[in-house]
Amino acid sequence: MITIEQGTQIHYPVLLDVWESSVRATHNFLQEQDIQALRPLLLHTYFPGLTITIARHSGDDAILGFIGVSEKRIEMLFVDAEHRGKGIGKSLLRYAIDAQGADELDVNEQNPQAVTFYKQNGFVTVGRSDVDGQGRPYPLLQMKLLGT
Repeated sequence: MITIEQGTQIHYPVLLDVWESSVRATHNFLQEQDIQALRPLLLHTYFPGLTITIARHSGDDAILGFIGVSEKRIEMLFVDAEHRGKGIGKSLLRYAIDAQGADELDVNEQNPQAVTFYKQNGFVTVGRSDVDGQGRPYPLLQMKLLGT
């Protein structure tokens, strides 16, 4: 059984490892220098500005995935590569929607698995940007939860 709980600053180093595992499995468009440049930003800028929720197996300390929300916006959702496809992402997304009122997000257009995941969970595309948040040529799709 998956347990969902609040993440804290003490979890940040492990979250960084989960993020990197997930990104290397799903973000084939990123260059190595992009990944290395994002690591300190995540640790010192992005994580502290979010409400982080983590997923674990009951009775196990290992963090399997996490979601970061700011107000009603999902800023990040990552599941360790070894645990993808097991309902962890869906559990975290459901928690963010139901408990935190999250109803919007951006997703990399070049990550079709994530785009499909969000569509299967009720999100629709409402916009597109040619660049990501850092101005790099990685298009983003803006998505909103249908009916909100």
